Amino acid sequence: MKDYFALLDEPRRPWLDAKALKAKFSALSSDAHPDRVHSASEAEKQEANERYAQLNAAYNCLREPKDRLQHLLELELGGKPVGIESVPDDTMELFMQVGQLCRRVDGFLNERSKVTAPLLKVQMFQRGTDWTDKLQALLQSLHVRRAELEKTLQSMNAAWESAPRPGDSHRSAGLPLGQLEQAYRALSYLSRWTGQLNERVVLLSL
Repeated sequence: MKDYFALLDEPRRPWLDAKALKAKFSALSSDAHPDRVHSASEAEKQEANERYAQLNAAYNCLREPKDRLQHLLELELGGKPVGIESVPDDTMELFMQVGQLCRRVDGFLNERSKVTAPLLKVQMFQRGTDWTDKLQALLQSLHVRRAELEKTLQSMNAAWESAPRPGDSHRSAGLPLGQLEQAYRALSYLSRWTGQLNERVVLLSL
């Protein structure tokens, strides 16, 4: 398995500074950009292209917290995390709120699609604005929860910084992998719910 942390010369850890990561990626990818080897041999060009593609894949993975945690868990556990189907207890209330609001908005959208009278369309527009406000308010709650998880990840960095080096048989015992998996599951659901709510915001605007 390709270690994207090593590829970007980053130590393995749950939280990364987004600006520092982008700066490091920019420096590495600039050196590896195919345009810098336009006069090289075909083998050298192919190598540069592969290196550039790998750096892009690594950056795209590590800059997104959910993808970064999945990759980190795969590196530490030797396989993909399991049990992500169950909603974490501390996000269950948000799960219920998102499901209920999405169903109600879907009902409104279905009702709106059948309206043809101009006066009723005006009324539907105002109701649609109200639903959009409700969606935006819930999206803000998701953003707050995501920010809380980011702080948790940042506090977990110390465990990785003090753990034995990768490959050491004692490494897993010193890492809070259960807590990391919980954070990964929560971020996975938050990303999914954010997408569902944003999709309905777009449909209401049409």
